Amino acid sequence: MIKTEILGIPITELVGYLASFGVLCSFAMKDIRKLRFINIIGCLCFIAYGFLLDISWPIVVTNVVIVVINIYYLSRKKV
Repeated sequence: MIKTEILGIPITELVGYLASFGVLCSFAMKDIRKLRFINIIGCLCFIAYGFLLDISWPIVVTNVVIVVINIYYLSRKKV
């Protein structure tokens, strides 16, 4: 049997809280590279959250785009 709750909180909600916490923490970073890495982790959690909600496309698509933007800026060479 698949466990659907931890401490009485549904797994879906826990993933949503983790995603929110990751994105929130990223904005506290002074180093832009750290901000982007932490934001990517938060966005990946939001993508998982969107799929756990029986595929909430607005959540999934928005966060996929944000991940792509973050990866683009992280991979760009500084001139």
